[in-house]
Amino acid sequence: MGRVKHLIDRRQALALSAGAMLLPARAADAQTKAQTAVPPSVITMPPRQWGADAPPNVFPDPDVLALDDSFNRLIVRYSPIKRLGTGYLWAEGPAWSGEGHYLLFSDVQADTQYRYIWGTDIVIPFRKPSFNSNGNCFDFQGRQLSCQHFFRRVVRWELDGSMTVLADKFEGKTLNAPNDIAAHPDGSIWFTDPGAGAGLAEGHPDEPGGPQNPTGLYDPRLGDSGAGLGTALRRELPTNVYRLDPSGRLDMVVPGERLRPNGICFSPDYKRVYIVSSGIHTGEVVGGKITNLRKFTDCVIDGIYCHTDGIRADRAGNIWASSNCVLGYAGVTVWNPDGKAIGRIRLPEGAANVCFGGPKRDHLFMTASQSLYMLKVNIQGAAPG
Repeated sequence: MGRVKHLIDRRQALALSAGAMLLPARAADAQTKAQTAVPPSVITMPPRQWGADAPPNVFPDPDVLALDDSFNRLIVRYSPIKRLGTGYLWAEGPAWSGEGHYLLFSDVQADTQYRYIWGTDIVIPFRKPSFNSNGNCFDFQGRQLSCQHFFRRVVRWELDGSMTVLADKFEGKTLNAPNDIAAHPDGSIWFTDPGAGAGLAEGHPDEPGGPQNPTGLYDPRLGDSGAGLGTALRRELPTNVYRLDPSGRLDMVVPGERLRPNGICFSPDYKRVYIVSSGIHTGEVVGGKITNLRKFTDCVIDGIYCHTDGIRADRAGNIWASSNCVLGYAGVTVWNPDGKAIGRIRLPEGAANVCFGGPKRDHLFMTASQSLYMLKVNIQGAAPG
């Protein structure tokens, strides 16, 4: 018995010694991760790891949280959150090409559009320069629609590869910087026009004396790619929401004094529109206009304001909204048609926008600050892209 105890004590001592020898290596590894800007997630315990060398995730994914039992019907319990790419400056505007089987998204500050090709681990540049494109979507004919901050306009990429400028002025005044966009089956295109893109980091500064360059601190001539702006730009309009009619007429459907709009999407039957502005607002679409505009949700969960940017609806009428706030609540929030929070998806960075994609349109893509994430779900997206 004494010999056995002696062996056990010796093994414990060796184990403790080995552990002590491993500590410097682990510390060096942690320092390397910090230096390469790939820290582990601080959300789950043990800390979640990302990338090709990360260990397998457990099921159900601990970062997919049901706040109501109805959310359990929308998720796949054996599906993990995957990070498809990272290293971007500000990932935004995801949109799914059903015909092309690829996801398009913007890196606004890097002036680049990227493509994630379905069935591969490949994310490749798609368009550079993108002229600081932000929101994107595909219309019902499969054509790409983009909001270009640099030129403060909305464009459409035709199927032959040419580009058509759809809107750059309203009543003779230059748009601020269209931000997000949605296509309607009646052929109209709806978009929001806040002023975030009319600045140095994500677009093109006002000419000297303009509202966002009043003292002339910024030189708008610097960085011009040679495409030319035509006339000098300066902010002239409030932050409106617009509807572009198939005839080419541009109508204001929500004036700036009512909302400071950001993301936009439609309900599955296209009879309601949802607009992000200090939470999410909704209203009925009647004859190309919005009636009964009201607050849908304030986007507050557990007392935390889950700052929302981009939104999408699923076929059941639930709204999936990005959340750019503190860790633990950053990621995606999900709201049922009555505006009740039913689920959350936690990410290790704030999310800017979301969309549904994949051949069955049953994968949620999330553009989150510097990364692109994907989660297989048990519901399909409502919009074509």
